[in-house]
Amino acid sequence: MAHPTQLGFQDAASPIMEELLHFHDHALMAVLLISMLVLYIISVLMTTKLSSTNTIDAQEIEMVWTIMPAIILIVIALPSLRILYLMDEVNNPDMTVKTVGHQWYWSYEYSDFTDLNFDSYMVPTKDLEPGHFRLLEVDNRMVTPIGTAARILITAEDVLHSWAVPALGLKSDAIPGRLNQSSFLIAHPGVYYGQCSEICGANHSFMPIVIEALPMTNFLNWVTTQTS
Repeated sequence: MAHPTQLGFQDAASPIMEELLHFHDHALMAVLLISMLVLYIISVLMTTKLSSTNTIDAQEIEMVWTIMPAIILIVIALPSLRILYLMDEVNNPDMTVKTVGHQWYWSYEYSDFTDLNFDSYMVPTKDLEPGHFRLLEVDNRMVTPIGTAARILITAEDVLHSWAVPALGLKSDAIPGRLNQSSFLIAHPGVYYGQCSEICGANHSFMPIVIEALPMTNFLNWVTTQTS
């Protein structure tokens, strides 16, 4: 959960988000080194009288500043491509959940269980309980077991929406007539918040997403309660 003075990302709750955070730090270090080098060169140029012919016509330095950017781009691109493949890979999921975006709420269907589906509306401010977050709490949370490879199928019934949960590294468009899929694995119990990230109308800011991750025993008890 983000807090008002937070400058970085939320804590990672899935392996994919951990990879994204590592890649962010990796790319940011490359940007920092480049910025420091450019600043140093600018300061040298501003404070040095360039009268040597070696600085006017130097084939070696031209080769260096042509080849070095290519090497830096490769160093950044390779881990980026690896993460892209990991995010798209969905092999033998243990559970499948279908989410459908509406104006302006989400509905969830658990394909692996009989008659387990519900709508998820934002809780109005006047109905919030102590400890709940304004504009982020819902009446029916999406519940998943921890340590389970889950597949999420995402679509919409009316207009474009976007199903996004930052702590899990998930963001996928919900498009009417199209079924997008993504996968996640939550590493530890907790409650994770997200919101619709596509402007979808007047109440776009009132479509929160709440995922509650439970141990498998508690999850099965929840399923029994919902289907009984």
